[in-house]
Amino acid sequence: AAVNSLYTVQGGYRAIKFNMLTGLDPMSYEAGTHIKIPLLERPIFFDIRQQPISIQSSQGSRDLQIVNTTVRILFKANEGNLPDLYRSLGVNYADVVLPSISNEVLKSVIAQYNASELITRRPEVSAAITAELQQRAKDFYVDISDVSIVQMNFGKEYTAAVESKQIAQQMAERARFKVEQAQQEKRGVIILAEGEAESARLIGNAIKNNHSFLELRRMEAAKTISQTLAKSQNKLTLDAESLLLNLAHNGEQHTNTRDPTGAKKSSSWF
Repeated sequence: AAVNSLYTVQGGYRAIKFNMLTGLDPMSYEAGTHIKIPLLERPIFFDIRQQPISIQSSQGSRDLQIVNTTVRILFKANEGNLPDLYRSLGVNYADVVLPSISNEVLKSVIAQYNASELITRRPEVSAAITAELQQRAKDFYVDISDVSIVQMNFGKEYTAAVESKQIAQQMAERARFKVEQAQQEKRGVIILAEGEAESARLIGNAIKNNHSFLELRRMEAAKTISQTLAKSQNKLTLDAESLLLNLAHNGEQHTNTRDPTGAKKSSSWF
């Protein structure tokens, strides 16, 4: 008999007592061992730890787009109102009240935003859903600590429209890039032409003012040719004309005379 008059409340739970004569006891009992009247009283246990629940719902946005939303809610029973909670909803209160108030709040909040705003202003939407759910749950003696939007999907029509818009934007960006590339190439051609024209003008002035300029260029070309041929494995014999080294070509004059024996004699003078 003594054993039947005791009951134990586990950690993370609270208990209320139902009396066959007086009904629900207005008090709740914390973890530990408590007394009950055998046959007349029985304990009812409530889990007061934070518990998660996921709820899916379909709503319409302000621009009439279908939005499929999944939210995850962390909740627990209000410890100070366990008798009232049991009297109105029972032990399985979460399955009774949370889906209904969640659908109501989601429809109310989602309808205030356009589909694009639901994406760009998602933290604001989540905060609004959390605040309204917490307020509504208090009427049913349920404490909600956190609400997070797990998933938000849109209708096929809206998804197709977004994809088409993205493709159009990418094509516009590609066309803009091609235009800019063509403009840069045009500027490059103009700058190159201006540089070549300026180079030709400077070379023309150098030749006009200093006749040795051509000889200097001829020497530079001969140096380049000789360096290139020196790296070759083939043996070549070249005269000064081939190497552009006939530097005295413009200052030399050649005359042909005959010696007393009648042989042809070649002489040069500067």
